[in-house]
Amino acid sequence: LIKMIHELLLALSGYPGTIFTWNKRTGLQVSQDLPFLHPSETSVLNRLCKLGSDYIRFTEFIEQHTGHVHQQEHHSIQTNQAGLNGVYLRAFCTGLDSMLQPYRQALLDLEQEFLGDPHLSISHVNYMLDQFQLLFPSVMVVVETIKSQKIHGCQILETVYKHSCGGLPPVRMALEKILAVCHGVMYKQLAAWMLHGLLLDQSEEFYVKQGPSAGGAAANQEEDEEDLGIGGLSGKQLKELQDLRLIEEENMLAPSLQQFSLRAEMLPSYVPIRVAEKILFVGESVQMFENHNHSPSRAGSILKHQEDMFATELHRLKQQPFFSLVDFENLIDGIRSTVAEHLWTLMVEESDLLGQLKIIKDFYLLGRGELYQVFIDHAQHMLKTPPTAVTEHDVNVAFQQAAHKVLLDDDNLLPLLHLTIDYQGKESKDVTGTREGATPPQESSPREVPPTGWAALGLAYKVQWPLHILFTPAVLEKYNVIFRYLLSVRRVQSELQHCWALQMQRKHLKSNQTDAVKWRLRNHMAFLVDNLQYYLQVDVLESQFSQLLQQINSTRDFESIRLAHDHFLSNLLAQSFILLKPSRYADDQIAMSL
Repeated sequence: LIKMIHELLLALSGYPGTIFTWNKRTGLQVSQDLPFLHPSETSVLNRLCKLGSDYIRFTEFIEQHTGHVHQQEHHSIQTNQAGLNGVYLRAFCTGLDSMLQPYRQALLDLEQEFLGDPHLSISHVNYMLDQFQLLFPSVMVVVETIKSQKIHGCQILETVYKHSCGGLPPVRMALEKILAVCHGVMYKQLAAWMLHGLLLDQSEEFYVKQGPSAGGAAANQEEDEEDLGIGGLSGKQLKELQDLRLIEEENMLAPSLQQFSLRAEMLPSYVPIRVAEKILFVGESVQMFENHNHSPSRAGSILKHQEDMFATELHRLKQQPFFSLVDFENLIDGIRSTVAEHLWTLMVEESDLLGQLKIIKDFYLLGRGELYQVFIDHAQHMLKTPPTAVTEHDVNVAFQQAAHKVLLDDDNLLPLLHLTIDYQGKESKDVTGTREGATPPQESSPREVPPTGWAALGLAYKVQWPLHILFTPAVLEKYNVIFRYLLSVRRVQSELQHCWALQMQRKHLKSNQTDAVKWRLRNHMAFLVDNLQYYLQVDVLESQFSQLLQQINSTRDFESIRLAHDHFLSNLLAQSFILLKPSRYADDQIAMSL
């Protein structure tokens, strides 16, 4: 019996022998040819063997994924399973190994007790190890889930967290300790990303990734075209109106700046999406500064040289035995506020954001009306026909001449502006030569020849660092949509005024009934277009622009500025009737007829 007890302890430690044999499928088992064992003793031994089987499988799992274990290899251990790898898995194995330490210590204590008192029974072993009878099977469920579903990365955090929410205190405490070890990896990745702009994620395990978001599945075409009853808006148009970042927002001025997004499937459920968005924003901002080559004296530290303090706070959270969302979010908010305030200072005070918005208003929103009035007169003859390869050069010459005529001779500003013409065949030519901020117009299909040069006209603006994170190519394309619309309204108004001038020249001549009908029609059209122009410029553009400036001046947070600017642009698109099919169609038909 004493020999059997010692072999039992060895088997429970992962070293099976002749009495307790190991089978890969069934685990540890008591040998059947032992006549001195009572059936009740066999039952107790088999119960203990289940503990030993779980322990051996735990150590196998640890060996497969970390390469070390607290025992010699005594049975066949397969190589690492395909798809199971990464630092989070190794951290899980480290936590699992520490969870097994009390079990190993209990076996050592039993060994000492039996050396001191050889008459102790099997029941005593069963009693001393009873605390693990609930723990091991529950943790084995987690291990088998990870193995069968090939869970990796931050998904391991979610798996361990869900299984730790049960009602068994020993299981909950053990899994919370394992979770704390796994959180250590997350905090290291957070420190590298938020404090240094480094995405240390070779195995794609973190919930921040490089590249655009995968997004949801494409909506059904019928749903996109279905009228939503909002002034003629279809589902597709409303989606375009609300999402200002559908176009790839890769900065053309700084090729080193990469786009990052959230990997939603890796985000644990106990980390809200709002917190993840803040983490993404901070890392992107720090990464932008780290990759930019401006002089440090101007850019400075985006974290205001508080990296050490934030690193200490992250380390403090890492040392906590339990994850606290309140403490975690408070620290993330503190880092985000520091970054957002620094970006506000850099953009508003150092990069003159208000001046840049004034330029956007003057040129994209036709704030310099006299400039575009002269330009329309100069370019009318060259844009009333389908564009050619030389049209873009000609209209830019006309634009420069119009600028000089209205005394707009800013040598620093004009080189940043460039009129673009999207004509058939230009796409393949300009794939690598697109100007900064320029995106092809959306008024006609790239495969079709635009009916006139006006339909293919666009405006490109070379946005300077760091304003490119606000005026992205996607945002500038929205401005281009408004620019073409306002310019078409201005052209219609100009042509109607020209008709009025012809009427005045011929008023001394005898007119017939047909002429009277024409002049009345012109008066009605002029009344409509003049009021539309007044509404657009005063009630929409000026009103929304003044609100935008007020919101910028009332905050010191960059994210608030970006949100206010997004709302400004959305309101312009909505209140200008641009997405209303009947109004847009009628306006285009009038412009084309003139």
